[in-house]
This record gives sequence, structure tokens and C-alpha cells, in this order.
Amino acid sequence: MENKKKTSFSFEIENFWEKVDVIRSPIFLSGGCEWFVGVLPKGRKDEDQYLSVYLGVANPETLRLGWKRRASFSFILLNQSGKELCRRPELCKLFCAYTEKWGRSKELPLKKLKEKGSLENSKLIVKVEIQVHEVVDEGGITGKEMVDYMGFRVLVSQVAPVSKLLKKHRDIAANFRQRSQLVKTAYINLLLGLIETLNKPAHSFTDTELSNARSELMDLTRAGFKVDWLKTKLDKLSRERKKANSHVQKPDDEHIKSEGWLARFWNKWKVRLGGYAHVPYEKID
Repeated sequence: MENKKKTSFSFEIENFWEKVDVIRSPIFLSGGCEWFVGVLPKGRKDEDQYLSVYLGVANPETLRLGWKRRASFSFILLNQSGKELCRRPELCKLFCAYTEKWGRSKELPLKKLKEKGSLENSKLIVKVEIQVHEVVDEGGITGKEMVDYMGFRVLVSQVAPVSKLLKKHRDIAANFRQRSQLVKTAYINLLLGLIETLNKPAHSFTDTELSNARSELMDLTRAGFKVDWLKTKLDKLSRERKKANSHVQKPDDEHIKSEGWLARFWNKWKVRLGGYAHVPYEKID
């Protein structure tokens, strides 16, 4: 696999502080592939104190099934005078149909841009340095490829659910201290599997499934994951299932109790009448 030459691309954003929506750069070529840079001037909804920047594959809908590109890239932010405002460490990511864009949600705090002298004439220059390592135009991509995402090595097809999970519960792995990638992968798979399981309706669970889910929850808790919200959900499912089952079983219980009462009543009258027949019944406490 021959690496392509590292290239760079820059574009200017005029009247930066007036921008609200996503700013998309013109398409540029690198490593024989078309790319673009996206900038969120107000950050994402969950990271609105930061400038967000990402690199994306241009026109992915025109590419053949199974396309992928692996590339290293970094962003540099500059003001009108060419002074560097921010340069972050390089990233190396796999781009494919599952993940067409990669970037940083916290590229630079917006308050730093507002510091006196930082952003001259409200003009921001965004520069990306990129080196393409691999290009596949068709076939080969199955969703089984592994990528590094937020410290976890996951399947390409898992990036979206893991991203959603970590955005919604940012401190979920704050106390998770495992360093082995194999162990970390095993735990993230366990977590995703448990979340999927607990999305089922309460009536579809068996006692064994609920017991297994509780055991998995304990394993995740002991490993350092903050999953109180999952425990709350599991407890609710257990209560709902118990309630549903009690409604289903109630007629049978009343029928048994009724039969028991009739049997006792009949036996008492048999004794009074001098009879010897005994109607067997199961004792109901």
C-alpha cells in the first residue's frame, strides 16, 4: 500500500461571527480523491462553546459500493495575518459509506477566538494537511473493518451507535481503566448488546434474559462504566413484566382459590353428612 504525498488546502471564512450554519469549503483533490472541509462556527448542539471542524469525502453517493479511503489529517486555524491560532495532533481515520466524515468537535474554544487580536477583521483561515494512505473504489468494505473511535476499537458499522452513546452519556466510561484493546472492545460490545436488549418490550423478556441482563449490568459497573440509567431502565422493565404477568395469571389464581374454597366447603359438609368421600385440593395459603 503506497502512501500518497501529503498535501494541504486552505480556505477563508469572511465575517466569521455572523455565520450560524455549517460552512462547507470548495471541493479539493488529495491522493486522487475529492474532499471538503466542514466548519460549525457555533459548534454542535452539545458542544456549543467550541468551534468544530471536520474532513469529509465529497460526493460519496457517486462512488461505487464498497469504497473506502484511509487518511491522516490535521487542521490548522489562522487569522488574517497568518498567525496560528490552533494546531491539533494528527488523526488517522478510515472513511467509508458508514463514516463519510471525521473531525474534532472541540477544535478550539470560541472564547479564545474572541480574545483581542485573535481574529482580525472577523476573518478565519482554515487549513487542512492531509495524506491519503489507501484508496479502494469498490468492494472490500463489509462493515467488519475495525477503527479507533474515542479510545475504543470498534467495527466501522458500530461507529454511529457508539458516537450517539458517548454524546448522550459523556462520562459513561470516565472510570473505565482497562488498557487492553481486546478487553475494551469486549466491554463496548457487551454494553452495546445490553442497550439493544433493553430496548425490547417488557412482555418479550424471560426470567433468564432479565437475570442475564442484570449480570451484564453488574459486570459493566464493576469495570467502571457509569450505567445508572441502564439500571433504572432494567428495573422498570422488570416491574412492567411482573405487572403484565400478574394480570395474565390473576384469573388462574382466582380459579384455583375458588376450587380450593369449594373443596374445603364440600369436605366440611361431607363430614357433617357422615360421608367418607374426600375431594383432594392443593392448599392455598
